[in-house]
Amino acid sequence: MATVLVTGGAGYIGSHACKALEAAGHLPVVYDNLENGHEWAVQWGPFEKGDIRERARLDAVIARHRPDAVMHFAGYIEVADSVRDPLRFYRNNVAGSLVLLQAMHAASVAQIVFSSSCAVYGAPDMVPISEDTAFAPISPYARSKLAMEYMLEDCRTAHGLSYAALRYFNAAGADSQARIGESHSPETHALPLLIDTALGRRKHFSIFGSDYPTADGTAIRDYIHVDDLAAAHVLALEHLLAAEDSLVLNLGTGTGVSVRELIDAVERVSGREVPVVDEARRPGDPPALVADPARARETLNWRPAYSEIEAIITTAWKWHAERN
Repeated sequence: MATVLVTGGAGYIGSHACKALEAAGHLPVVYDNLENGHEWAVQWGPFEKGDIRERARLDAVIARHRPDAVMHFAGYIEVADSVRDPLRFYRNNVAGSLVLLQAMHAASVAQIVFSSSCAVYGAPDMVPISEDTAFAPISPYARSKLAMEYMLEDCRTAHGLSYAALRYFNAAGADSQARIGESHSPETHALPLLIDTALGRRKHFSIFGSDYPTADGTAIRDYIHVDDLAAAHVLALEHLLAAEDSLVLNLGTGTGVSVRELIDAVERVSGREVPVVDEARRPGDPPALVADPARARETLNWRPAYSEIEAIITTAWKWHAERN
């Protein structure tokens, strides 16, 4: 059993990773400042409240729990916010990650699984997107993720750090038993917004762009169930602990779903009509982002258990419908 410090472990993806770690026989230690996470999501290991920018607090937690490795989810994620306030994002996502790496190095913790993003590719001309696609980040959020990847590689070269940078696409869904799920404030992600609209909690759902060069004019995304992402994190961790090479992997299903297809699927799962309003494109939104997950399949023998969008939506519907 490995003890794993999970930064951002009270958040959406981090909490699902903790669930998967515990199921695999590991001990997740959640480290979260609860700015965006939720204490109710900490259900599979001890909780330490703290900020990744607080070196003394990090040192104390690492000394207390003596982790074998780190999973790093603590980061701001809203692209539009990063454009409005880039320094806030760099202070947390880049400077905070630097403090974490310094604390790890001082304590001789030499394995880390990092929550990266397909945003490092920007708006590529061709899909599916492989790990060899050129970097072209178009937001401070994306550049902050790429900066961390460069830091990881430099620490591998200089200090022997072993890392996995997992570039995932659109995380979606919820725990099948509705114990944890997606809860952001404000919410900006398509699936929870659609479900809240179907539940009558919102007046309508906005389609940002209906004139893309796609079959139905709306943007296409690769939706990957959060439990499948969590499973890949555990496999990547175990790969590193077995003294295997560092990894850079795309995590997605390899199947694209348009916004209108997502709306139709939510209506089928919920049995309810979703009122929609067409609006202008948002700056920087690519027409299509679909993963080529071949390297993850080959390296980790990882295959998503949720291959159909309706199955992903069903778990999210259960989570949202049971919330007050």
